[in-house]
Amino acid sequence: MQISVPVIQLNHSIFSSIRPSSLRARVRDLSLLIALACFSLAGNAASYSVTSGEDQNIIQDRIGSPDSELLLGDLQEIRERRLLRVLVTHSQTDFFIREGQIRGVQADLVYELLKHLNRGIKRESDKLFVQFIPVEFHQLLPALVSGEGDIAAAFLTITPDRQALVEFITSQKMKVDEVLVRNHRAPPVEHITELSGKQLYVLKDSSYSEHLKALNQQLKVIGKVPILITQADDRLLTEDILELVNAGIVEYTICDDFKAELWWQVLPNLRVANDVKISTEKSAGWAIRKDSPDLKDALDEFNKKVKKGSMLGNILFKRYFGNTRWIENPLEKAERDKFYSTIGLFTKYGKIYEFDPLALAAQAYQESKLNNQITSHRGAIGIMQIMPATAKDRNVAISNIRELENNIHAGAKYLRFLRSHYFTNPDISPLDQTLFSWAAYNAGPANIIRIRNAAKRNGLDENVWFGNVEVMAARMISREPVRYVANIHKYYTAYRLVEERSLQRQQALKLQNKKT
Repeated sequence: MQISVPVIQLNHSIFSSIRPSSLRARVRDLSLLIALACFSLAGNAASYSVTSGEDQNIIQDRIGSPDSELLLGDLQEIRERRLLRVLVTHSQTDFFIREGQIRGVQADLVYELLKHLNRGIKRESDKLFVQFIPVEFHQLLPALVSGEGDIAAAFLTITPDRQALVEFITSQKMKVDEVLVRNHRAPPVEHITELSGKQLYVLKDSSYSEHLKALNQQLKVIGKVPILITQADDRLLTEDILELVNAGIVEYTICDDFKAELWWQVLPNLRVANDVKISTEKSAGWAIRKDSPDLKDALDEFNKKVKKGSMLGNILFKRYFGNTRWIENPLEKAERDKFYSTIGLFTKYGKIYEFDPLALAAQAYQESKLNNQITSHRGAIGIMQIMPATAKDRNVAISNIRELENNIHAGAKYLRFLRSHYFTNPDISPLDQTLFSWAAYNAGPANIIRIRNAAKRNGLDENVWFGNVEVMAARMISREPVRYVANIHKYYTAYRLVEERSLQRQQALKLQNKKT
């Protein structure tokens, strides 16, 4: 069993030493905790893309609006805008938020690609950044072709229909099988012809659907009734469908063999029929638009780093598909309780001081990893890392900041003071007002005023942080405020986008339950 992403070798030995896990109540990743805790907040914030540089910094680019810019072009055009846009699907292995970090096999591969593309480039201002754009699975290729992204980073099986639409980055030596997965109470299937007349619930617009349709043509030739193919709600991924099979809501589905090998260890009611394959030894990999020869050459070169048997390829695949800890969720009860105990306070003081609670939570994560017990070497205290002198200042005036609520209150109030006192110029967008406030929280308002003036003198927009004032911050202060703002914005936008995807998928799962 093999796959390429762009090319990674898989074989059954990867999984041979993994102990099957028992059924347990599983809490999804931090993004879903946020989704569940903040359902009522879902419509309050604009949709911004997740963007991350080589050191996981970001530049801001608005998406999700009717006037979003569609950008075509090859590697040269990508380098000119310094932005590589990568389309991903939010799943528990490909792209997810875990303990505040953007993780997943696709995310890690993209970070490695970014290092490859930036190799030999010394000036920070010349380096490429990456923008992750989470979309639903069926949107990956249409969004790629229309110019919403430059790469579709997923394990996409190569089919004739897809090859007519896009170019694949893969190796023909890397293969994947598509196998039957059933609920343990569903009648066993030992031969592919026994699928005749059975209903299979599969990922929408997937290669599974294409291959099942082809199989139906073969069944027709031998006089058997066709398979009943039901395409899943377009908000659901294969992992969601496997959970439906595990619960007995759906009896049968089709899954890539490497995913089936992983998930049966977590979902005990799954049974994998490795001998019942609707497709065998198909190549898989990333997709790019046709007529992008330079990007293809660069990706083919990078492909060699993660080819069959490479150290990087083996490490990444074993990390996400050879280890169930990513699914079983490392957020133990204490960590969950810590988050739930703070989100109410972020909501309370976010409302008072007019900040999105998720923005405050993202800042707190950057400051302290949500730990109210720490004190920095400079004397900053608690979850918001407030200096005692700042808390005592008449513009904040919050005492006993070692208490959690007082610390969050002081941090939010100080942030509001910075915004209202220094950054309320109507020429500054609401987003940039927050970005400047974060920068001032980190580096001091006097420094931010100084670099805004310097930005104007140097022909940059003093009212825009990303790509403008942050450039002067890196030159005149340090990389610290640049990374600080970038990381908070990365956490915040990722939380928000993934929250929305998680809510949509939960709603789709509930709808499927009702139908059943």
